[in-house]
Amino acid sequence: MRVWVLTDGKIGDRVQCIGVAERLGLAYEERVVSPNWLYTALMPFGPIPPADRPDRPGSPIEGPFPPLVIASGRRTVAYVRALRTAAGTQTLTVFMKDPRTGAGAADLIWVPEHDRLRGPNVLTTPTAPHRLTPAALAAARAAPPAPIGALPGPRLGVVLGGLSGGVTWSAADIDVFVRRLIALADEAGSVMVTPSRRSPPALKAGVAAALAGRPHWMWDMEGENPYVAILGAADALLVTGDSHNMVGEALATAVPVHVHRPRGLARKLNGFLDDLMGRALILSDQEPLGRTPRAPIDTTGRIADAIAKLAVERGIRLTP
Repeated sequence: MRVWVLTDGKIGDRVQCIGVAERLGLAYEERVVSPNWLYTALMPFGPIPPADRPDRPGSPIEGPFPPLVIASGRRTVAYVRALRTAAGTQTLTVFMKDPRTGAGAADLIWVPEHDRLRGPNVLTTPTAPHRLTPAALAAARAAPPAPIGALPGPRLGVVLGGLSGGVTWSAADIDVFVRRLIALADEAGSVMVTPSRRSPPALKAGVAAALAGRPHWMWDMEGENPYVAILGAADALLVTGDSHNMVGEALATAVPVHVHRPRGLARKLNGFLDDLMGRALILSDQEPLGRTPRAPIDTTGRIADAIAKLAVERGIRLTP
């Protein structure tokens, strides 16, 4: 009864699909597609390679077919199409993000609200799904690690991204971010920082220097990542806007979220942040430290609920 998570292996796509499968409480099996350059060039409209057809041994969509497939990524669209033809109504198909072939690409499609795709089977939300759960955040807030629990409140959590697309974090960019961090830190009782693997050394060094002499704790990249602990313990957050997932996970908390937009952000990311700003879901890093709690955004839960409801309507059992 394992459901399939179908991607081409990209981490962002995997995280979204796995997060939904886990929220449904379902065991899952990852299936990875890797068509050659010719078939990739024809996607999402073209066919899949003959060797990958569902009736071929070793195909990434070889049966027996599961009750549910959760897919994401342009290169998986044709595979979902082939699977739907082979499996018929016994398999429920869910596609994460716009498949670029229309709303008929899957039984249920999720897209962020700033995307244009709409249809009776299209679910839209402000942020993307992820693996962070309300239970994990509640547990982190109730029992923070000792170094975090010892910090005075209000605690400002800082989530650092890094090099991504056109975002290069020049010395001037780092200086701008550090000055805005200091302004927010002046209003907080303490600061907690978690860098990512993408964070350049100069950015981490600039942040560490800015916080010297202030009550703070910064992860040294050794041992377990305190990411969830910081999100759970924070009274306000400052997140760099170079990742859809980081911003979405920050909004899964119930605290104000300030977003810093580094230079070089992709147009789509800027559109995403503009949409959130227009809905008053995020604050600029130039605004005073937010102190008013807000309703968490549970995108993953909404998608999981929609899948469960559709499965009941179609008479498909997702559990033994």
